[in-house]
Amino acid sequence: MKVTKVETLRADRYNWVKVHTDEGIHGTGETHPASGTAGWPKAVLGGVEYCADYLVGKNPLEIEKHWQHMFRRQLFRGGSDLMSAMSAIDQALWDIASKAAGLPVYRMLGGPVRDRVKVYVHLRGQTPEEMADDARKRIAEGYKALRFYPFASLEGGMPESYQAMVRMAVSFMKAVREAAGPDMDIMIDVVNRLTPPEAIAIGRALAEYGLYFFEDPIEPDNIDAMADVARAMPVPVATGERLYTIYQFQELLKKKAAAYIRPDPSLAGGISQIKKIAGLAEAEYVGVVPHNPLSPVSTAVCAQLCACIHNIAVQEYTGTEWQKPKRDFVVEPLKIKDGFLEIPDRPGLGIELNEEALKHYPPRPIERPIAYNLDGSLRDY
Repeated sequence: MKVTKVETLRADRYNWVKVHTDEGIHGTGETHPASGTAGWPKAVLGGVEYCADYLVGKNPLEIEKHWQHMFRRQLFRGGSDLMSAMSAIDQALWDIASKAAGLPVYRMLGGPVRDRVKVYVHLRGQTPEEMADDARKRIAEGYKALRFYPFASLEGGMPESYQAMVRMAVSFMKAVREAAGPDMDIMIDVVNRLTPPEAIAIGRALAEYGLYFFEDPIEPDNIDAMADVARAMPVPVATGERLYTIYQFQELLKKKAAAYIRPDPSLAGGISQIKKIAGLAEAEYVGVVPHNPLSPVSTAVCAQLCACIHNIAVQEYTGTEWQKPKRDFVVEPLKIKDGFLEIPDRPGLGIELNEEALKHYPPRPIERPIAYNLDGSLRDY
């Protein structure tokens, strides 16, 4: 079997890679759309083309060999754009290999360690009351874990003062906890926007509400600073969605900067590398919570990984898989039942793109909301 073509597909804000072979078996993977200049995927698509120059004509079943070649054939390694391209190609190659074997990906990686995958769902609301209402709605749908942003909006300014920031976070957390009850797993995500003192103050203020984890409390670049925050807060820290090599995750783990790591299969090297990163975390008694804000293809990749990785803690799930446009992107999304993602038993990733439907959703850039301080200076994107 040989690779004949590596194709890119785009719709709405999502980007996929399709790898074709001379035996008619194809594989699909997803790049991370937030990589690339200003959220446009041009840099990532260039990375796909760069990798395709190497891959076409090769045996798609030699996945580890190809991963190492794509990573090491560049003098200056890494970079989120190329790693995102490699991640999608790696996913597609595992899809091909598993289809050729007639098995789901997780059986190619050692077989299942669980029967289903617990997910947490994103809550939405601009006031504590709206967030609490959404929590009640999601609980009624069967979800057993909830995550939310503890400020009024991802867009616009942050709260007007340090104490106002703490009070707002407490007001959202109190409302959600009261709506959810004492036994619900609840997480918050502040999208790397806080300074270390702010994060520590908010973590301490929310400790009484029993946070499952506090996600991305500060900017991700200084792992020593993240470790300081993790030591100072009485709640577990989860981070890692913006890291993209196994070496960065090793540093994060060795410095004990997180109780949970959040590798993104569409950024941190695909299925091949996430399995290795999870092994590093297992040795440190750290849970793995794969990052998954993307399309149903990414969800399918996460389901395969969660099925065969022992130290998965919980899986991110946006709760929009059965809504347009995502519902149209695949022939059939994976099923959720009672707050758990069902693991597919079909060969490959267990999901197929609906390419005809993609034509109805023109590509558009990622427009990340901007957060400002009162003096007009930027918070982290």
